[in-house]
Amino acid sequence: MKLVWILWLSQFLPQPAADSLCLSTTVYLEARDQSARGQQAVAEVALRRRDSGLWGDNLCAVVTARKQFAPSLVSPNTRLGNTQAWAEAVTVALESERNWALPAGQRKEIVPGASHFAATAIASPSWRSAYQVATIGDHTFFKVQSLKPRKS
Repeated sequence: MKLVWILWLSQFLPQPAADSLCLSTTVYLEARDQSARGQQAVAEVALRRRDSGLWGDNLCAVVTARKQFAPSLVSPNTRLGNTQAWAEAVTVALESERNWALPAGQRKEIVPGASHFAATAIASPSWRSAYQVATIGDHTFFKVQSLKPRKS
């Protein structure tokens, strides 16, 4: 299936299904070749950003925010054709959402405080000198800014 169709479909799904689809797509595009832990870390950054409200009020807005995650960086015609990797991405996304729904003190955080990540072998973001939380696989996770959950 093409990315453009997945993002189109997400506009018509009710919450939380739309967010799960957008998070799964992001995990697939960003980390399908990474370990489960690396995929979980990518999901965690997106969930932390959603909670902050700085990039949008839902995961679809967060992961499609301009130049933030792969859904806004790759061609809309990109095919998500690896069915095994897609199934893994969906599983990771759903498990990550369940974990993140727990009270903050009960969550299992992979990259505590990380607000950004990059594959530094191929990208040199302006914030690459920020505090490095962890390196998992090809991705380095950074605490570029402190993200606090928005006030309800």
